[in-house]
Amino acid sequence: MSKPLNIIFAGTPDFAAQHLQALINSHHNIVAVYCPPDKPAGRGKKLTACATKQLALANNLVVEQPVNFKATEDQETLANYNADVMVVVAYGLLLPEVILNAPKLGCINVHGSLLPKWRGAAPIQRSLEAGDGQTGVTIMQMDKGLDTGDMILKATCDITPSDTSASLYEKLAALGPEALIDTLSLMATGEHTAEKQDDSLANYAAKLDKAEAELDWSLSANVLDRKVRAYIPWPVAQFTFIDEKQNPQRIRIWQATPLQLAHGKAPGTILTADKKGIVVATGDGALSLTSLQIPGKKPLSVADILNARGHWFTPNTPITGQINE
Repeated sequence: MSKPLNIIFAGTPDFAAQHLQALINSHHNIVAVYCPPDKPAGRGKKLTACATKQLALANNLVVEQPVNFKATEDQETLANYNADVMVVVAYGLLLPEVILNAPKLGCINVHGSLLPKWRGAAPIQRSLEAGDGQTGVTIMQMDKGLDTGDMILKATCDITPSDTSASLYEKLAALGPEALIDTLSLMATGEHTAEKQDDSLANYAAKLDKAEAELDWSLSANVLDRKVRAYIPWPVAQFTFIDEKQNPQRIRIWQATPLQLAHGKAPGTILTADKKGIVVATGDGALSLTSLQIPGKKPLSVADILNARGHWFTPNTPITGQINE
């Protein structure tokens, strides 16, 4: 077993908390846990601690919550922990160079892609949306760039045709902690090496936007299927249906299947509608919608949707409920 390292951990959501739990279970020493300040949540807008802070407090770990690291006092506080390394997982705050250089071995980051591909905020969603066959996690030495640091270790997993961003998230949340512990073992012995990224192979995983959720039926069925799966659990793919009272109804798509069939219909036309699915013409092929959510309701099977709103989904009419001029 390698020697224990004194570690500062920085992270926010459940994905980060799962990595913190791996460190708690290891022989390493966690000298401090850094989280963003508590934020209002829920209908009452009560200040709520993030998943990482909750786990840290449950294990009697010291928690620090600076707004940022611009204040000299916050920089000095971190430096005074005299850590060997700082582990950063989905923290959400930019680290200035003075912080990156404070620990003896610098700062390392667990990133949810196979760098240099998909640098940025939404690597899991963008890799799925793009149709990648494989993804994984990269442990890298952090520098002042955006996910541009030298790579220490990679762990890979396949992306299956049924994966959503939620299921990929769980895969990487299991893969990342193991890769992190392996990386720390290498760093503790001084045997680790770091490979520079090839910037010419890099692309950017932009943060998801709600506007992207509205589907464009002129795209191919395969592309639309990947978007549906990439946008689960947020923002969830949707289309806007204009009902008989001319009210817009935003209908979310939770499950769909691409079909390779020739139809000769305009994209967005309902081809068939039965308990097996609402089949919609696309720019290439068709998309069978099998689980939908109408406003104010929970997600339901298409069979249940048709029982309640069958008149909304008539074959040879637009899925939007109105003719596009």
